[in-house]
Amino acid sequence: MCLGVPGKIVETYEANGLKMGKIDFGGVTREACLEYVPEAQIGEYTVIHVGFAISLLSEQEAQETLQLLREIANVEEELGIEPAELESQ
Repeated sequence: MCLGVPGKIVETYEANGLKMGKIDFGGVTREACLEYVPEAQIGEYTVIHVGFAISLLSEQEAQETLQLLREIANVEEELGIEPAELESQ
């Protein structure tokens, strides 16, 4: 299963001819390629999948998605399910 995670663009720059950005995932910052969303600006939210921004979304959509991901993680924890177990089901 593939998962795209929303994050906030906190910095943009060019590296090797590509538009890149630093993305904040609730306190954890990672680098991502922004070439698929060239209109992306600092302060906007984007969905990141394997290091690439694949779409932009509103802050409200990002917060709702993050809340759902937290709820899923909590349910897995309560049930004692490890992420690897879910992949095999």
